[in-house]
Amino acid sequence: MKVQSPSQPLFLLIGDLFVLVFSLWVTLLIRYVNFPTSEAFVGHLLPFSFIFTIWLVVYFIYDLYGNQTTIFQKKLSAVIFNAHIINSIIALAFFYFIPYFSITPKTTLFIFLAVSFLIFDWWRRQIVFTIWRGGLETILFSCDGPEVEELVKEFTTNSWYRVKILRKTSDMSGLVNNMPTVVINTHDANAEDFVSFYYMLFAGAKFVTLDSLYETMFGRVPISSISERWFLESISVQPKPIFQVWKRITDMVVGSLVGLVSLPLYPFIMLAIKLDDGGEIFISPERVGEHNRPIRLFKFRTMTVGNDGGQWGTVANQVTRVGAFLRKTRLDELPQIWNVIRGDLSLVGPRPEFAPAVLQYTEEIKFYNIRHLVKPGLSGWAQIYGEQPHHGIGVEETKNKLSYDLYYIKNRSIVLDIKIVLKTIRILLSRSGI
Repeated sequence: MKVQSPSQPLFLLIGDLFVLVFSLWVTLLIRYVNFPTSEAFVGHLLPFSFIFTIWLVVYFIYDLYGNQTTIFQKKLSAVIFNAHIINSIIALAFFYFIPYFSITPKTTLFIFLAVSFLIFDWWRRQIVFTIWRGGLETILFSCDGPEVEELVKEFTTNSWYRVKILRKTSDMSGLVNNMPTVVINTHDANAEDFVSFYYMLFAGAKFVTLDSLYETMFGRVPISSISERWFLESISVQPKPIFQVWKRITDMVVGSLVGLVSLPLYPFIMLAIKLDDGGEIFISPERVGEHNRPIRLFKFRTMTVGNDGGQWGTVANQVTRVGAFLRKTRLDELPQIWNVIRGDLSLVGPRPEFAPAVLQYTEEIKFYNIRHLVKPGLSGWAQIYGEQPHHGIGVEETKNKLSYDLYYIKNRSIVLDIKIVLKTIRILLSRSGI
């Protein structure tokens, strides 16, 4: 199975840095058709070290330090190629628009861009894959349910894993010398199996809970397999002073900077909305915030009816021509920066919903109200990975989104917030939306 351990991202980070440095050495070898001198190598390494630092951040944004399941082997080359395109633009801009260093490596830079991609792709797809793939491992699922089927599908369709899957009804007579990793659901009311599995501990079996394995593999919480006990054990409402102070300071500083920088765009957006249909410019729809308190958000109007009270999808309320552009570019949400500064929203957190939607979701989706334990945000873990029901009631999509929201609430931290912000920037720049 080889689920990623905490040491593996560090191993990848160091390995990637070595590959980039080695690529530079190979580039100089090709460029001058001779082994580079130490002076020439160090002279190039200093300015390129700034590039390497930025490149590693881009690799992080592209999930190259996440769990193996985040990037399927068949998609890895495409992900590396996309990251390399961004990194190439950064490198070109660095050397041609920041004339700080004594070198302007025109030929060397273009050779390096080609060499680094080839070596990095080979390193990630061949060497890393070979190191971590490991030998055949046996996983015994002692539980059932849709989450189990998702895990089984992941293990059997992703070539990264070399796994033999067993169910609790399987023939386990051959496991004496190859004890499996046993997946158990501790929230299952039927605890009879636990007694029999207990004795497997002395034979060398390893145990992992279904929810922890699912979270590690998919970055979300398996809602249908958890219980109230899970929330008491996993979700803490105790204050995190350092995290909360950092989060509020970040919201204020970043929100103020983005708000001031974006102000020159306001007159153009306001004029475009007025010229389009002559209607109101701003709307302030009511949403449900932290601890179920109502909050009013500031937005540029994008639909023919402004504050529609959450009556989405009606014939009378359609997206305007300017509104379609504002939504695609996310410019309609610029005024929400002032909600962040005011404290209604945070930069990162579960997205706030209309009150009518919250009422319906609370009735139809178990544990839905848990997402209101924390302050909502402009972007969040669910916005990056989950399917979003846009302007309508979508129970199944919201269940999926809730599984990501719960993961964020359980694991919220400074590092996770930074990761979400970086990925949000990537999404906005690629215009794939949130």
